[in-house]
Amino acid sequence: MQLNPVLKRLGFSNTDRVAIIHTDDIGMCQASVQAFADLNDFGLISSGAVMTPCPWFLAAAEYAVKNPQADLGVHLTLTSEWEKYRWGPLSTRDVASGLIDPQGYFYQWTAPAKEHGEPGAVQAEIETQVARARAAGMQPTHADTHMGVLGSAKFMLGYLKMAVMERLPMMLFRMEEAAWRAQGLDAQSAAYACRIQAALEDSGVPLLDAIHGMPLSQPEGQVEIAKRLFDDLPVGVTHFILHPSVDTPELRAIAPDWQSRVANYRAFLSPELRDYVRSSGVQVIGYRALQNLMPAPEQVAGLFASLT
Repeated sequence: MQLNPVLKRLGFSNTDRVAIIHTDDIGMCQASVQAFADLNDFGLISSGAVMTPCPWFLAAAEYAVKNPQADLGVHLTLTSEWEKYRWGPLSTRDVASGLIDPQGYFYQWTAPAKEHGEPGAVQAEIETQVARARAAGMQPTHADTHMGVLGSAKFMLGYLKMAVMERLPMMLFRMEEAAWRAQGLDAQSAAYACRIQAALEDSGVPLLDAIHGMPLSQPEGQVEIAKRLFDDLPVGVTHFILHPSVDTPELRAIAPDWQSRVANYRAFLSPELRDYVRSSGVQVIGYRALQNLMPAPEQVAGLFASLT
């Protein structure tokens, strides 16, 4: 695949490794909001995304309003993965939407969310989530997808259209057909995904090259793990993901992987890791840099009609 044109548009060289150091799941619980605030002050991370259906969304939105320099997007959420700490859609309580499990919440896992979700209902929900963020005073810098649900072939085009019309860079990776098939798409859907990404890129929509991230299954030695991951970043633009939280009784009660979330937080508060990244040659940007490259909606108004 040809080099990502975003590198040149941002003023980087053809060999630069660029990372968006991204904090996920903000607003899931109080511990995630405090972690983002601390890490944003520390200066190693470069962006984050807020879950608008979650119980601590309003605290995350309040932080965004008080700290407008923070690079915060919307983590579009269609699943509710914990056993006893759940949330559901903002746009509907209609079971026919396919968004709601037998307990009355989002489905826990990606597969049933993809299987049951009605495309129209999914579209209404993600639009509502962005609108809710804006109504709370946020100025989102991007829109990405919790647990990859919107990577489904039946939801993808609507997600991308919404993001482009809202002028929000989205989580879409530049991949060959074989890579799309490895993500679970059949041959026809993989070819269609390649067609979509080519059309978006030709229209000036910035895309990503890769995703790397901190493990949630290995709390020990995370500074060294992070160093190795940064060493291995490819040329291009990488979404580098972590799930940090401060250590609280609430977090421990919610998340079986709480130790790794706390370890993510502590690693990215490490002066040693911050100095290592700054001397590694990796160029760190936020999603706001990509948002500045987004075409105006009127410039791409006809794009999606040609893709249906």
